Amino acid sequence: MSNFVSEQSPPLEADLPGGAPPQVAEPPAEAVLPSGPLAPGTEAPGTEQHYDVLSEDELHAAAEAAAEAEAAEEVVAALDEEVTAAPDEDRPSQRPGRWYVVHTQSGYEKKAKQDLEARVRSLDAEDLIYEAQIPTEDVVEFKGGKKVVVPKKVFPGYLLVRCRLTDKAFQVIKETPSITGFVGHGPKPTPLGRRDVETFLESKTTGDEAAKRGRPRLQFEAGETVRVREGPFAELSGEIIDINAEQLKVKVLVNIFGRETPVELEFSQVAKL
Repeated sequence: MSNFVSEQSPPLEADLPGGAPPQVAEPPAEAVLPSGPLAPGTEAPGTEQHYDVLSEDELHAAAEAAAEAEAAEEVVAALDEEVTAAPDEDRPSQRPGRWYVVHTQSGYEKKAKQDLEARVRSLDAEDLIYEAQIPTEDVVEFKGGKKVVVPKKVFPGYLLVRCRLTDKAFQVIKETPSITGFVGHGPKPTPLGRRDVETFLESKTTGDEAAKRGRPRLQFEAGETVRVREGPFAELSGEIIDINAEQLKVKVLVNIFGRETPVELEFSQVAKL
């Protein structure tokens, strides 16, 4: 018997059941799996795409910058909207609701306005009927030898009402003392158009039109027929052919001995027919 044990040699591949084991390819040494967040980097044509690794702090910083930029854009947009909308809030044609014309008893426009406002408060209709206006314009008149500017009603016997015309609003307005009804064709009142509202209730504020609208209207107009109140031509009637606004005088074409003769008179010497 031998004194040592011989080492057993490994089995040959041919001795293994099923033959040789499958060969597994090892990854190349330069291939390293990326870890962490990736961002695309630059790549040369025909090469594989590579990625730059972004840290967590860089991601948070980028997200915060994007959020701040979006918030800044929203603030700017809100300010722009406020600036463009603010001037319209004072324009009657831009206010909520529609404008309607109502009849009032002659000479009771102011009372009708006050009665309507009182009914709106007492009947809790503020969310339907917003306001009532009596359109006026400035007119130059001659009183006591002096030129004075007085407000005159544009539409005597009428009132403009801005509202959301529901059945309740219709009844509140129509049943107001001193108001006799709506202006409009058919059973449903017709609202004023935007251009009419601007003409009756809004004053222009720019350019030559502003200066024109800012000047009061004269008491008399060219082409108007007036009666001479005093002087050598008293009780004669004639047509105004010229108006001197600075001197408050008119030139009237009167019939004297069968001939049309222009006569210059002061505002106080003539009266409307």
